[in-house]
Amino acid sequence: MVRLALGDFRDRIRRPAYAVTLLAAVGLGLLAVPPTDGHWAILALGSYRGEYNSAYVGTATALAGTLWLTLGGFYVVRKGLGRDEETGVGQLLAAAPLRNVELMLAKFLGNLLVLGSMLGVLALTAPALQLVRGEDRALDPVALLTPFLVLTLPLLAATAALAVLFETVPLLRGGLGNVTWFTFAPALLIAGEAPGAPFGGLGLGPVAASLRDTLATRGVDLGGDDFSLGLTKVDSPLEAFRWDGADYGTGFLAQRLLLVLLAVALAALPALWFTRFDPARARAAERHPDGTAPTPTPGPALTAAAAFAPPAGPASAPHARHHRSHSRFGSHYGRLLLGEARILFADASRWWWFAAAGLVLAGLSVPPDTGVGAVLPAAWVWPVLLWSRLGSRSAENDLEVLLGAYPAARARLLAEWAAGVLLTALIGAGVLVRLAAAGDTAGVAAWSAGALFIPSLALALGTLSRTHRLFQALYLPLWYLAVNQVAALDFMGTVRRAGHPAGPSPVLVTAITLTLLSTTLLTTTTRRALRG
Repeated sequence: MVRLALGDFRDRIRRPAYAVTLLAAVGLGLLAVPPTDGHWAILALGSYRGEYNSAYVGTATALAGTLWLTLGGFYVVRKGLGRDEETGVGQLLAAAPLRNVELMLAKFLGNLLVLGSMLGVLALTAPALQLVRGEDRALDPVALLTPFLVLTLPLLAATAALAVLFETVPLLRGGLGNVTWFTFAPALLIAGEAPGAPFGGLGLGPVAASLRDTLATRGVDLGGDDFSLGLTKVDSPLEAFRWDGADYGTGFLAQRLLLVLLAVALAALPALWFTRFDPARARAAERHPDGTAPTPTPGPALTAAAAFAPPAGPASAPHARHHRSHSRFGSHYGRLLLGEARILFADASRWWWFAAAGLVLAGLSVPPDTGVGAVLPAAWVWPVLLWSRLGSRSAENDLEVLLGAYPAARARLLAEWAAGVLLTALIGAGVLVRLAAAGDTAGVAAWSAGALFIPSLALALGTLSRTHRLFQALYLPLWYLAVNQVAALDFMGTVRRAGHPAGPSPVLVTAITLTLLSTTLLTTTTRRALRG
């Protein structure tokens, strides 16, 4: 079991996602200990902060690491079982003398090793930051490392266990699991800031209490200011005071140990239903209620290619076939677009369309400002799982070789993009109608630029990475920042000042869209040339 976990760990740390997440964690550590004259803070108590000694630097860096590694680290470790299935390793594991519970615990341990290695690198940055800031250069290893072990590591164990659980639950195994975690984890972290949070939450209870007590002994009246965790802009540099660390107490330490034990139990739980990569058990699980196996259907990408294929004709008349394909190009392109749209919409259930229709009706029913500020963001995050398949479907369904031999690849790619634009326009149509009826030309322009940008981003990222996960990982934070009124990143016109869009010019958004499309077409052409 340990050898399997170590092998999984070595495989993970060689992947680019590990390096990106690790660099982001180190960057967050730098933000956690800003310069003494800095105008931001991660950890503060009103207008005060702790002096940059080992206790405060270790605590601030550990809490910052908790925020990022819990949210972002999940996406690094959640594909352990899926990768085994894709690479064929799962078939070897199915035949190995290894119990299901041992396999689940090995995956959990591998996840924890990956997250723990990131935490270890972050812990190594803490003493460097203390020395660079220079307020107190006396290093205390115990005070530096204790917050990482007590505050952060138990939450990373829970994250590692939840990653295993998500991979073994059918509904959460794919893109829905990514979206669910992106919405669930922040809510969990916010709830964990409460003093009475289960298992000690983020550990802010004893830290905040100790900071308050230290200030109280110095006669400092906070005047209603409270403890804060998170990147916060401050008007003037915070005032430093000496703080020698928190006394966590046996009760709090017992809660953290209990959280680790609960994480181990949660990781072992899927052993009850996991099919262990066994094709026979998987087929049995997929059988219809009457006991018959489902009838195989042609691959969706192959269906789309067939829709564009010119009519078959005699082998001795290539010129005639060429002439007919040119004379009926519009007809064939229309069929191809229809085929791509059917493929794109095929993964949406009736309930999905019911909710989409509700969003369209909501956009028609509310005033334009409310529609742009509330309904449009909801509408343009709802199809994220469908958009993420743009550009990556052929690679993920092993159809690249087949489609690579097919002519007019650029036409097929543009049809796939147009299907994405159609989906984006349909679900945001209610808001567009209201903006047009109100004569809001600027709003219509921003809406139009956003409707072109989203599928272009999805197609470009899917084509470049050959996976649907990159778009999900990048689009959701971009959407979140736009919804939180970050005007510089508002690609859909939801941030408004004096009734007008305050984000980037629609011309700029359209230029970015054209750049993304050009990159996609160039990448496709280059790959075809290399294969040829």
